[in-house]
Amino acid sequence: MKIGIAGRTNKKETFESISGLSDWLEKRGVKVYVEKEIGTAINHPNSIPYAEIPESVDMVLVFGGDGTLLRVSQLVSKYGIPILGVNLGRLGFLAEITIEELYPMMELLLSDKYEVEKREMLSATIHRSGERIGSYAVLNDVVINKGAIARVIDLAIYVNASHITTFKADGIILSTPTGSTAYSLSAGGPIVYPTLPLTIITPICPHTLTDRPFVVSNEATIRAKVLTDTPDIYLTLDGQVGVNLMMNDIVEVKKADVSVKLIKSPFRDYFTILKTKLKWGEKYGEVEG
Repeated sequence: MKIGIAGRTNKKETFESISGLSDWLEKRGVKVYVEKEIGTAINHPNSIPYAEIPESVDMVLVFGGDGTLLRVSQLVSKYGIPILGVNLGRLGFLAEITIEELYPMMELLLSDKYEVEKREMLSATIHRSGERIGSYAVLNDVVINKGAIARVIDLAIYVNASHITTFKADGIILSTPTGSTAYSLSAGGPIVYPTLPLTIITPICPHTLTDRPFVVSNEATIRAKVLTDTPDIYLTLDGQVGVNLMMNDIVEVKKADVSVKLIKSPFRDYFTILKTKLKWGEKYGEVEG
């Protein structure tokens, strides 16, 4: 087995955890490759550039939080190899293995006793003056919003061939079910079970009370056209990449050809994570079923 390791490079705990785990794995006959910045710091013999990790391994371990895993997912998705997120802080929706659970989880991985969950991604393409100027794959969300000093923006929304509405709002979030517990939730969107084949459309602070979030099949093609002439409108992709948009730009969103394979935690299910993260039931105590 060959395992790649990536992670946050601004936390001391990352280096300590990866160094110890690497030694443990190699004693058990596992070939370990570590992204170069971390590998150099811990004097690992197989330190390779971050972009080369997926080409060399059977799976990738990611040390950090959900943001770190989102960064890695964009790199790994096209290779079809699974990812395990190891959370170094608070429990995450994506990085759901705690550092205390790391070695028990490694025993299961080496025994091939683990499950993988497929998470669909979205493809976002920017069209300007009839030309395609950029295309991206995201696991969480595609966000169009205004800058700090921009006025409210108008966004015409089309689903397949139909014009659905024109949002007058601070922006819009197009989210996968995986991303339903991220920015979309903060903007009033629904929580959606992460394996459902859906796309969530959530306006950000709409100026009409009847403009509400809605959900469509992820087989649908969604287009958002910018109708406001201001230089301060941005497209943000998984919180990792930002692109400035212009009036009449069209952002087309549909199901991506690639997906992410996440190794599931055997220690808790999705609903347990929801309860923990959202603190459900804490005020009134547990309700017995």
